Order: sequence, then C-alpha cells, then structure tokens
Amino acid sequence: MVASGHVQGVFFRMFVHREANALGLRGCVRNRLDGSVEVSVEGERAKLEALVERLRKGPPGAMVKDVAVDWYEYANEYDDFHIEYI
Repeated sequence: MVASGHVQGVFFRMFVHREANALGLRGCVRNRLDGSVEVSVEGERAKLEALVERLRKGPPGAMVKDVAVDWYEYANEYDDFHIEYI
C-alpha cells in the first residue's frame, strides 16, 4: 500500500511500525522519493484492513490524502515488521 499526502517528516513510518506490530503484522515501511510512504505488509485480512483504516488517519501532524491498496496472496516473506531506510 502507498500513503500519500503530508506523510514524510511527521513520524509516519514510526507510526506504521507501532500500529503494525500492535496488530501482529509482518512487513516493512519505507519512504519513497516522490514523498509518499510505501508499506508492504502480511497477515490476516481483518488485521490488514484495520491497519489501512489507521493509516488513513495517520499520526498527529500528518495529512493523509490517500492510501492506495493492492491485495496479493500471502507470501510469508517477512519475519517481523521493520522500517527500511534508503
């Protein structure tokens, strides 16, 4: 999924990390060069949907314009949820 709007420089990645871990999800979050934030995440569908709703609100200071979601088959690619730095 990709969150767009004012989502960099407002601790958005840390927010995603905290929320994903609270839901027991695995994956990663990273800033993109275009100013958006990309989230690759795996887990139960209901928990993924809960994360999407939380990302639409974002942390204080963020102004989330959109969260674009693409659904894929579970691939078991991740052992934990982490922040990737570029």
